[in-house]
Formats: sequence, structure tokens, C-alpha cells
Amino acid sequence: MYRLKYSLLFLLILSGNGQAAEISPKEILHQADRARGNVTGISWPISLQTNGWRNNKSMELEVRGRGFDVHANTLAPARSKGNLLLMVKGNMWFYKPGLSKPIPISRRQKLMGDAAFGDIAATNYAEDYEVLDVDSQMLENIPCYVFQLRSANKKTTYDSIKYWVEKERLLGIRAEYMTVSGKLFKTATMQYEQQVQQEGEQRPFVSSIRIQNELIDRHVTWLRFGAADIRPLADATFNLNLLRK
Repeated sequence: MYRLKYSLLFLLILSGNGQAAEISPKEILHQADRARGNVTGISWPISLQTNGWRNNKSMELEVRGRGFDVHANTLAPARSKGNLLLMVKGNMWFYKPGLSKPIPISRRQKLMGDAAFGDIAATNYAEDYEVLDVDSQMLENIPCYVFQLRSANKKTTYDSIKYWVEKERLLGIRAEYMTVSGKLFKTATMQYEQQVQQEGEQRPFVSSIRIQNELIDRHVTWLRFGAADIRPLADATFNLNLLRK
């Protein structure tokens, strides 16, 4: 059974002035979520590419997000152009030209390769998952908090996650995804090579995610995030009734 060692003590990090400051596990997750798309309004291109499959594939998306809601328009390949995704309050719909109306889908369904539909959305690990345990480990000489997370609702993309958050910058840099039975089926490593303006300061922001299939050797899926444009978005962007228009 997990020890829940954080329940009695807050974790300590160094604040900007070098003094120790208290921070809860949920706040660590919240800070890491902020670097994965949880902003008041964002527009950016996202490209997906598979490597190692018999037939490698690629996809280009134009994605707009607000908080944890997302609207995605498929630009390529040509056969998928105009396909739309909408996620609002954890619920997701798919629409393509010719359908009479959007159809509900699961965030766990595959988008391409080993990338699920939910992988293109902002993470909300702070609210969507419960913390079973948190510890400290080194990952490639980087001091990290290591979380054991379990899904708190049926809308999540994954059942359970082992999640490494860099201590210094509070960025999620690695994740292992498990089935409900605890079997590891894929891992992800995240890079943060772009900066965005948030609350009056420049912050690191996700630039790529490499997803490794742990069941089939050499199967890799890349998500690459283009330059992020941070600005408010209209409510209509996330209105299901307007998705086809």
C-alpha cells in the first residue's frame, strides 16, 4: 500500500530569494500543468509523426485551447483535412465533413500511433488524478519529485501515471502510463524549449513529447508543438453547437 507520506508534511522547495518555501503536492502538479497548455487562451500548430511502424504517418493540427478545453482542426493529411475535435469539461467530440452531427469519443482513443486524443489537450493532473505517493529521485542527474497518480474520474486519458517533475523548474519531464491492472504500456518524455508570457513573466512551455510504446519495440510517436500564441479566445470556439460551422 502506498505510504501517502506527503499527507502530514508539505514538500520544501527553494523560493526565488533562496529561502525554503512550503509547497503541497497538488500545487506542484498545478505548476507543471501550467507548462502543458493550461492558460487563458492559446493557439498553436501541433504536428504528429510515427517512427518504427511499417507505414510511418504524420498529421498536422491547428489547436486552440482555453484552460483545459480544446478545439483542434486537422490540416493534413489531405484525407483528414477538416476533421474537428472539441473537448469541453473533460468531454470530447469528433466531427468530420459529411457527418450529421459531432459524435462523442473517449480521450483514450488513439489519434495516431501511440498518441491518444487526450494527449493533444492540456493536462489537468492536479484535479483529474489523486496522489497516492510522492518521493524524490534523480532522473539523468536532475532532482525530481516522483508522483504515483491514480485517475480520479472516468474521463481521464490514463488509469495511472508515474510522473517525474523537475524540482527546480516544476516541469513534468517524464511519465510512465499504466493500465488499470498496473501494466506499463507506454512512456513519454517532455521538452520545454519555448517560452510564453504568463502572469507578467516568461515561463517555459512544452515544445515536444516523445511517446515510446513499451509493448512493441521501436514504436515511437512524436508530438511537436509550434510557437504558441497566447491571447484570449471567444466562447464560440468551444461551443459544441457551432462545431460544424
